[in-house]
Parts: sequence; structure tokens; C-alpha cells
Amino acid sequence: MNLVFMGTAELSCASLERLVGTPGLSVLAVVTQPDKPKGRELKLTPSPVKVLAERLHLPVLQPLKAREEIFASQLRELKPDLMVVVAYGQILPQRLLDLPRYGCLNVHTSLLPKYRGAAPIQWAMADGEPETGVTIMKMDAGLDTGPVLATRRTPILPTDDAQTLHDRLAQLGAELLAETIPDYVAGRIPPQPQPEDGASYAAKIKKDDGRIDWSLPATKIWNRLRAFTPWPGGFTFLAVEPKPQLLKIWKAEVWEQTGPPGSVLSADKAGLVVGCGEDTLRILELQREGGKRLGAEAFLAGCPLRPGAKFVV
Repeated sequence: MNLVFMGTAELSCASLERLVGTPGLSVLAVVTQPDKPKGRELKLTPSPVKVLAERLHLPVLQPLKAREEIFASQLRELKPDLMVVVAYGQILPQRLLDLPRYGCLNVHTSLLPKYRGAAPIQWAMADGEPETGVTIMKMDAGLDTGPVLATRRTPILPTDDAQTLHDRLAQLGAELLAETIPDYVAGRIPPQPQPEDGASYAAKIKKDDGRIDWSLPATKIWNRLRAFTPWPGGFTFLAVEPKPQLLKIWKAEVWEQTGPPGSVLSADKAGLVVGCGEDTLRILELQREGGKRLGAEAFLAGCPLRPGAKFVV
């Protein structure tokens, strides 16, 4: 079985590595996004998938846009039996999806039709879902609307943040993909259309999504903090003169206490307890702008806060 793999993000790497190590599968080429400028010097940097593909000595294609005719011609020359897409970053036209004999499969990190779109991991956690999972679907020209071949579930643990959940789902997706392909190709898995009932959309994360709204219940804030770690991170502003001071919140827990939203109720080595719309949040790790990530006790040693201090609501 000859296939073309399309992926860009770190999430894609586990699936590519698993397919390369699966007997009976041959990866003809890897398609990924063009190198992008990064850092202060804007140095062109390859995607995680390109780095892995080169380490595995696989041919790499980097079309600026997947809709380009020259790219379609390259795929036709390769004559893949199947294409696999994992976090590639572009919507593919139907004419590309129809090129391989068995179409195009996608690994999506939610239980479709819930959380279609760019950021299913973060929004499932931000919304307080008790579980999520991965879906293998046969792609169509819509946004994560294709028929489903297989799913696998995993709980969202209290100890999870977006990074740990991402890593677990990447491995689950890779395992399920390798298990699904042989049965799908053999005709043992009929694709099942997604129900429209229960469909939802997970929009791309913006930096401002990490800003803490202290009027929300503490549980909701805690879920969002975990969902937006490591990026964009949960952040708030301490109401001080001459201008509010940015603070990044790395770790916190829900605390059963009451107080005005955004007000510091206590500040000691056990943490900063801040009032919320319901209950309170005990901040355990935080970081001042330009400073280091610190535990509450170390932070307060260098930046004393007293009960009554306020965060901008």
C-alpha cells in the first residue's frame, strides 16, 4: 500500500512515525507547509514534520498552496493508493481528495461531529468536557465533515493541560490510524456519515483567549487556564500605578471560598486566593512580565501582595 502523508504540526509526527514503521505500508512522500520565519532574526524554520521526514530519509514536498496545479501534477505522478492528513493546515479541494484510489483519511483530535475546526483539544478542555478522543474519517471538501471510520476515547484528567492532552491524543491517533487502514482498504469498515446533531466548531485560538475574566466561576477559569497552557497562557493584570502589571498564571486550583471577583483574599506561601464569580481560585505558580515562572511563595518574596489587591476584571 503506497501512500502520501500530509502534515505540519507536532501533532502529525506520531502518525508519520507509526506509518513508516507499519509493515505493508510505504510512504512515497511527505507534504508539509513551507518553512516559515521565526524568532527575532526571522530565520526560516522547517515544520516538525519536515524535520522528522528528513530524518527518516523521505521525500518532502512543500507547496505554497495545496490548490496549485503543479502540486496536483506531482501527486498524480506519485500515484498513491491513499493519502493521510494530520494537522496539515490547509483545506484540500475535492479534486485532490479524489486522486488516490482509496481517497484521503484524516486524524482529528475530537469525537466528531463535536469540535470540528482548528483547536479541538483546547476547546474541549476549556468547555469542561469530561472526555475527548480521536476520530479517523474519510475526508470530503468540508471542514471536518467527512464520514467516520473509527474513534477512540480518553478522559480529560484534572492533571491535564493542553500539552499533555495533545501528546496523548497524538499517540492515540497514530495507533488508531495504523489499526484502521488495513480494515478500511479491505472493505471491512464502511464509512459512517456524521450526524449533524451535536456538531460544534472549535475556532482557532487567539492570544486574547488567555485573558482571565474573574467574573466567571472559578471552575471555568481553571479549565481555561489548563486549555491555554502552554499557549497563549492564562494572564491577568494587577491594578497598580502607573499602569496595570501583566501576570501570567501557570498553575492554580479551585478553592471553596467567596470574595469579590478579582480581589486577592489571601497571599501567603500556600498561594494567592483570588475571588471569582463563583468560589475562588488559588494560584500556585505565576510569572511577572519579564520575570521567571515561580511558585507562589517565591513570587511573593520578590513581589509582595496584600489582601485587598485587585486584578483587572
